[in-house]
Amino acid sequence: MTSDAASSDAATPGAATSETATPETATSDAGANAEAAAVPARTPESGADPDLTGNSGDAENTGPSSGTGSAAPARLAVAKTCKLYIGGAFPRSESGRVRPVHDASGAFLGNVAEASRKDARDAVSAARKAFPGWSGATAYNRGQVLFRIAEVMEGRRDQFRAEVAAAEGVGPAAAASLVDTAIDRVVWFAGWTDKIATALGSVNPVAGPYFSFSVPEPTGVVAVLAPQESALLGLVSVLAPALAAGNTCVVVAAAERPLPAVALSEVLATSDVPPGAVNLLTGHAAEPARWLATHADVNALDPTGAPPQLRAELEAAAAGTIKRVLPVRSPHGAEPDWTAPPGIDRLRACTELKTVWHPIGT
Repeated sequence: MTSDAASSDAATPGAATSETATPETATSDAGANAEAAAVPARTPESGADPDLTGNSGDAENTGPSSGTGSAAPARLAVAKTCKLYIGGAFPRSESGRVRPVHDASGAFLGNVAEASRKDARDAVSAARKAFPGWSGATAYNRGQVLFRIAEVMEGRRDQFRAEVAAAEGVGPAAAASLVDTAIDRVVWFAGWTDKIATALGSVNPVAGPYFSFSVPEPTGVVAVLAPQESALLGLVSVLAPALAAGNTCVVVAAAERPLPAVALSEVLATSDVPPGAVNLLTGHAAEPARWLATHADVNALDPTGAPPQLRAELEAAAAGTIKRVLPVRSPHGAEPDWTAPPGIDRLRACTELKTVWHPIGT
């Protein structure tokens, strides 16, 4: 037995007592201890498993830092800088502008991009490109896609609850109720996709040898100014009917509460929604709203999230391109009660009726 092996065995009384039965055992133990000593000590900061000898609690195996009793430094959370959602991708704003977002108590939540005029044009171009495919899909298929949105939202309920609670300053129970209502609303409009023609279309009586049909068709590209107070439920309530009717959308999220809308865009990106069918811009509504109201490739404007004093200006600007402006039915400029049953008024507002006359054959 070598002197190193002897000193190693002597350092561990239990090993010395039990290992002196045969010289072969002592020799093998000496080799094992030498092998263990060659393994570098691992510290808790490295995130490694306990050392190979199994003595994770010994000071000689955990390194010098564990002997001092100092705690690991607190982890810094990754601050999120939210991107735009255009054409199925998440680009940064062309302007390079960002601004901080805070919760209802003033705590910092992250940064969001400030959309520029070019961002708005890119979003409209993406929506126009996606319109033939989305409007040409069967009503049943559109319903499946909307139901898939609800499925993914259901899987991320905890995230949405936290986002809504932080943005709107409500308690956990109220936030949970708002998120659940938003998910149920998507399911409700998903069920309407194949019933729009029946509810809004008709066979018209005529005096003559003709058939006359009135068939609802999607309006086209709809610019949606999302509600400023209800960051998720209000947004879903104005976006889902436009999608269900076969329109493509450019949405301007709530200025001070954009994070639930950003989380919804991440859901849309993984929910079989065709790229460009929904495009999300962040920033103050007044800035992109004026560009969207005058854009000749936008067919309809929903000014729900615009300040009351701005709505008249947007209506006048939209008249220059014969753009449909959806009515905002709320007293004194206040937002509607988004928890109330939705009805089909928004479905009707997002469609146009095409009347066809066809002669009766003999």
